[in-house]
Amino acid sequence: MDSPRIFVSWVRSAAPYIHAFGGKTFVIAFAGEVIAGPAAQALAHDINLLAALGVKLVLVHGARPQIDEEMARRGLTPRYHHGLRVTDAEALECVKSAMGVTRLEIEALLSQGLPNTPMAGAYVRVTGGSACSLPPCVVMESSIASAFSLQCALCTGGVVDGVDYQYTGAVRRVIADEIRADLEQENVVLISPMGFSPSGEIFNLGMEEVAAQVAMAIKAEKLVFLCDVNGITDGRGRLIPAMTADEVEKLLGGRRKLSEDMGLYLPWAVKAVRGGVNRVHLVSEDVDGALLLEFFTREGVGSVITRDARARVRQE
Repeated sequence: MDSPRIFVSWVRSAAPYIHAFGGKTFVIAFAGEVIAGPAAQALAHDINLLAALGVKLVLVHGARPQIDEEMARRGLTPRYHHGLRVTDAEALECVKSAMGVTRLEIEALLSQGLPNTPMAGAYVRVTGGSACSLPPCVVMESSIASAFSLQCALCTGGVVDGVDYQYTGAVRRVIADEIRADLEQENVVLISPMGFSPSGEIFNLGMEEVAAQVAMAIKAEKLVFLCDVNGITDGRGRLIPAMTADEVEKLLGGRRKLSEDMGLYLPWAVKAVRGGVNRVHLVSEDVDGALLLEFFTREGVGSVITRDARARVRQE
């Protein structure tokens, strides 16, 4: 008798969150490791459930391991600086190949509907586009926008800290109305972190930047990063359930060693909450049902970042 009672109790305790989140917009960002790993199937199930509960979803995916694998197949060596790929012409060909395959795999996962599975009877409409970009020194803007995402500008030779990133760019401006229009039609929007210049050149973008910029532009309720750790931890390795942007900045300015994902995601998490996103969540990509546990339980399973302490209470 205990199991049914626990189930009923959980559903009832989740009801306030279900009411609160219906019609709200969440941006969920995940690296290529998630799609390549065993968690991909469960993530698709949970995305389907969130959509069924009326949550408007924007998904931003990465493809780093897939790109590295493609480069290795062609005898090329990946180069990174401050966590960003240095994308030369040969690497760009690998980016295009790997990004397209990864996107197709995500769409296939979200198209499932077999009987006796969590997606039985589901119909998830997936639409999307690519992000457009430029390195930060450029001011010229394009008059042509991507169908679903960002406006781009042309730059040749994006040099930062003495490193020429070549075909690695940065987001210029988000065409938010197009994304909102798609969400209003109850579509799940899938964005790949690539962009195009007015002259037709292709740029590779950082997944974490695209996710944060899109979340700010569409005024998302939540931005979620699936991470290689459970969330932000203290000096003893204990999970910190909630932090403010100021507290995270102090952490980033200290000497604490962070995981690779935390080093990439936390600066953009701070920018996002200061740019109008209500909350940024960091949850483990390895915890089964992490999104559901984070959203629909009071304690959550990861870390949440807010602009100030007044918004730090986990309940809505």
